[in-house]
Amino acid sequence: MNQSCKSYGVTVSRGLHVALCSAVLVFGFAIPAHAQLSIPTRHVRPEVKSGGAAFKGPLPATQSLRLSIVLPLRDESELDDFLLKLNDPESSSFRQYLSVQEFTERFGPTAQDYAAVLSFARNNGLTVTGTSSNRMVVDVKAPVANIEKAFHVSMGVYKHPAEQRNFYSPDREPSANLGVPIWHVSGLDNYSIPHPASLVRDDNAISNTTGSGPSGYFIGSDMRAAYYGGTALTGSGQSVGLLEFAGYNIADVNSYFSKVKQTRKVTVTGVSTDGSSLSCTGSCDDTEQVLDIEVAISMAPAMKQLRVYVSDTSDVSIFNRMASDNISKSLSCSWGWSPADPTSDDPIFKEFSAQGQNLFVASGDSGAYSTRSTDVYPADDAYVTSVGGTDLTTNGAGGSWKSETAWSHSGGGISPNKIAIPSYQKTTGVITSANKGSKTLRNSPDVAAEGNTDNYICYNGTCAGGWGGTSFAAPRWAGYLALVNQQAVANGKSTLGFIDPTLYKTGLGSSYSTDFHDITSGSNGTYSTEKGYDLVTGWGSPKGTGLINTLAP
Repeated sequence: MNQSCKSYGVTVSRGLHVALCSAVLVFGFAIPAHAQLSIPTRHVRPEVKSGGAAFKGPLPATQSLRLSIVLPLRDESELDDFLLKLNDPESSSFRQYLSVQEFTERFGPTAQDYAAVLSFARNNGLTVTGTSSNRMVVDVKAPVANIEKAFHVSMGVYKHPAEQRNFYSPDREPSANLGVPIWHVSGLDNYSIPHPASLVRDDNAISNTTGSGPSGYFIGSDMRAAYYGGTALTGSGQSVGLLEFAGYNIADVNSYFSKVKQTRKVTVTGVSTDGSSLSCTGSCDDTEQVLDIEVAISMAPAMKQLRVYVSDTSDVSIFNRMASDNISKSLSCSWGWSPADPTSDDPIFKEFSAQGQNLFVASGDSGAYSTRSTDVYPADDAYVTSVGGTDLTTNGAGGSWKSETAWSHSGGGISPNKIAIPSYQKTTGVITSANKGSKTLRNSPDVAAEGNTDNYICYNGTCAGGWGGTSFAAPRWAGYLALVNQQAVANGKSTLGFIDPTLYKTGLGSSYSTDFHDITSGSNGTYSTEKGYDLVTGWGSPKGTGLINTLAP
């Protein structure tokens, strides 16, 4: 009797054990190994729940989907306290960042829990395609029929209410017969397809006469001259990481540096996080991907390497690989999307912060946010540095900074995803009646850089000017932080990690005017620039070595 009951995995007292085993033998029912556990994050869109998206039929049972199963953090309250101390100069933990192994052992899922999820996947017909050293994510691939059975859902096809296409989605929130918790299952729907942050080109734009590129357009080295202005810092020893949802053609990057008469010295390393192609051929458009590469390298022209993380489906796969690699301390994302649950990536973002990594995100190019704004995320997340756009003028071709106004399309405003205001924005003096910010929700952007349609890039086998967008501003800041980190390391200090708490203290401090170009002209529609912080350009753009010396004395 005892032997026949072992397979059910139920731990009970001896008396109850006998009773349960007797019940199995007499009545023939099995005791389930695990209860059906719900998953705390959201996966079903309101449009599916309300019927606003018309049901078109079931998703074919044989269609294969790629998913990322995310496990929750351990001791998250302790982690939150640790992150506060990391940014407190008075704490003994100030900038004492963790390695991937240290983070995993203190706050990551246990080895036993991770093994349980792997076993669950395999037992339910989900092919494991990738694992992670931080035990946060299990990547799987499976036919729809297996996914439906594993997570107790029915996958359907629905008419998109705002786009001329269909999308797939589960009909209910997933659950799993598993003895350990799951935080999120990414990839169960394709309601929102990531896209460049409204990257724009104005074919009729009059080129900026102060740029040093063809026809007077700005090129990347102009930004280095305007926002840094020195030569000693080149990003040496540092790495910048880029998030991309498609591959790239290195020939376009090489063409750019040839056209602007410069030599590329930085190694570009492509990293496919889930088997997605690193190349961009046929109908693939590599505009966003290669401009990010061109811009970041131009700001830090001798960094050790630039890592391009690519997945054509999963932001989770990219973010987690960035964290588990822990090579690039400065990260950039020029894409936007609308997640089913805007908190789903936060465990990985917290790992970034704990390990001394900072993620810059383009704030978008559709002007001020509204409650109806979509695809703003992750620019309004509390654990990223949101970057707005400006219109820059320099003192001649390749010259120093002269003046700067807000770019009218710069994304900014109060979080449409209802993300709570972070502690660094609660300090008196940040949110005012003049800037119209929220005192309860996250406000964006944090900083800004040139993003008007007066930039020159090479892409898709050609080169042209007239390009703009906060897609340019985010990788510019990522390259700038590589300079800061180079100086910090040279002085025997650690890299900076998540810089928002420090930026806000700087903005409210006595060195603000020497650290930032405070942009006080222009608006993005609802919001106007103001003295100090505003919801168009944040604290402004970096002011040369002033901000570098404040961040890395």
